[in-house]
Amino acid sequence: MEFIAFDLETTGFLAGVDRIVEIGAVKFVNGKVESKFSTLVDPQTSIPPAASKVNGITDDMLVGKPKVSELLEPLAHFCGDLPMVAHNASFDTQFLKADIEKYESQAPSGFILDTYGMAKKVLPGMANYKLGTLVQHLNIPAAVFHRAEDDAIYCGKLFIKLLEKMGHTSMLPPIENLVALSGRGEMKFPQIIPQPKQFNLFDI
Repeated sequence: MEFIAFDLETTGFLAGVDRIVEIGAVKFVNGKVESKFSTLVDPQTSIPPAASKVNGITDDMLVGKPKVSELLEPLAHFCGDLPMVAHNASFDTQFLKADIEKYESQAPSGFILDTYGMAKKVLPGMANYKLGTLVQHLNIPAAVFHRAEDDAIYCGKLFIKLLEKMGHTSMLPPIENLVALSGRGEMKFPQIIPQPKQFNLFDI
């Protein structure tokens, strides 16, 4: 069983307007973390105090970090075509999608699943379905929240726990079943085909 759990930290809530400041993607193989893609990101703007208060990321921490345009292709290679999992996945997906389209970049090609929607169906009756609430309820060891790599790991472990409660311990169920359980419809990143360079007579 292989999948990617991912999470972002951002300067705000509006994809295409606000910026990504941290990317965390974690590859799980047979229930364990195998490898990580984790980095702070230079947003080329200041982080609002409200965002820093939530994630603890400051402008000083981002000096000299790579820009998102430099990270999209390596992220796509890391994720490949594996299923991807995020908590409230539409938020993170919209931010990455906006930058993939802006920079016409290569992108991960796997289906995107939402542990928030899955948890509402697998664990009905919870007071809320925040990641921290679910992690505590399922006794998943946790310390720091609202940092991308940590939250991605919690999300991956939550996904595994939800699968176990559905009776799946060694193999992923059919992807269409998981998409339906997520309750978000089919989510994937756009696959942009680079356009061939146009030449004119002055280039020859």
